[in-house]
Amino acid sequence: MKNITIKNIMVGMVYTNCMLVINQESKEAFIVDPGDGATKKVVEAVKECECKPVAILLTHGHFDHIMSVDDIRDMYKIPVYLYEEEKALMEDAKMNHSAKYGLAYATKADEFVVDGQQLNVAGIDIEVIHTPGHTSGSCCYYLPKEEVLLSGDTLFYGTVGRADFETSDESDLRKSVKKLLSELPDEVQVCPGHGKYTTVEFEKRYNPFA
Repeated sequence: MKNITIKNIMVGMVYTNCMLVINQESKEAFIVDPGDGATKKVVEAVKECECKPVAILLTHGHFDHIMSVDDIRDMYKIPVYLYEEEKALMEDAKMNHSAKYGLAYATKADEFVVDGQQLNVAGIDIEVIHTPGHTSGSCCYYLPKEEVLLSGDTLFYGTVGRADFETSDESDLRKSVKKLLSELPDEVQVCPGHGKYTTVEFEKRYNPFA
């Protein structure tokens, strides 16, 4: 990973991988998927890494990926990015499943992204890849220079995300995974929303959904 460090911060009741992605040259950073119970851990990681958060990037709107958004956004005065089709889910406590666990949390994004959009956040080039299936507005963030894919709950080590939620579609999920694995270079490191990291090459060989 050229010029960046990814600090993985496991949070919440379903062990979500919240990530602090740091540009080692500028010491700016962005936060990926700050789920339930992430605030204190993120603050500690920011202090430890001596970096400056400049944005929050969300792969989708389920509660275990968003529940610390407001605290962290307010603390650092930074924008929240979300795929445009995920707006309704994130803003509805029933749809994002927080109400199911007695937490009833909903929030809003500041910036909406679309498929193929090119971002530069914390001095890092990022391509938005729409990967519907786990939810209709799930997306991945691809860092081409660093050869890193932030895959959310679309692609895991040896498997894929669930496709039995309100806006899920198993057929779309399979198409999204095949698209990622056919178009991205083998050496790309995959950093998923849960579980251990993997690579495109490994998933091409061993993932039954490839």
